[in-house]
Amino acid sequence: MLIELFPNVVISELWQATLETFYMTIIALIGTFILGILLGLLLYLTSRGGIWENKVLNLIIASTVNIFRAIPFIILILLLFPFTDFLIGTIRGSNAALPALIIGSAPFYGRLVEIALREVDKGVIEAAKAMGAKTSTIVLRVLIPESMPALVSGITVTAIALIGYTAVAGVIGAGGLGDFAYYYGFQRRASDVVFVCTVLIVIIVFIFQFIGDTITNKLDKR
Repeated sequence: MLIELFPNVVISELWQATLETFYMTIIALIGTFILGILLGLLLYLTSRGGIWENKVLNLIIASTVNIFRAIPFIILILLLFPFTDFLIGTIRGSNAALPALIIGSAPFYGRLVEIALREVDKGVIEAAKAMGAKTSTIVLRVLIPESMPALVSGITVTAIALIGYTAVAGVIGAGGLGDFAYYYGFQRRASDVVFVCTVLIVIIVFIFQFIGDTITNKLDKR
């Protein structure tokens, strides 16, 4: 049916592009989650009244986060070409897109993590301190568990943004549906190909949103 409707579309390549989009999103999401959690914790712990209150360190981290959040993703990819080439050995392909995807989305998620941590009841934190709990214990046993619904909700929002980033990265040869839509659709003036890729991206967005909402609802005990 798809071949009859879209004769210019190579089905096997479209399927490969879809898998590449899933691959880039999932791997980048894992890296973003880890780096974002670390950034969010540092922002929270070094802020005023935090366990590691440090104005200078907080200013440095916050400024770094704000700078990377302000850079448009397409420009960030170009700026990271030398780093990507050094790290991956190439600037093309799905793996080459990962550094830019992670660096571009982790600061955004880091801010969401910071917001989630600020919503944790301070009374619970003070009680843990009064019992002599170490910082690591407070982080692992209090902050992260108490803020988990918001953390999952935040990573879901970030995942949706990442899917869009993969489409942008595809335009400069990262693969995925963005790449397929640009080279097989836009450059060949095949609007049907662009439409199919758009539908597939929307479906992927709904899949991630559904999974994220389901997990968030199960974790939220309110």
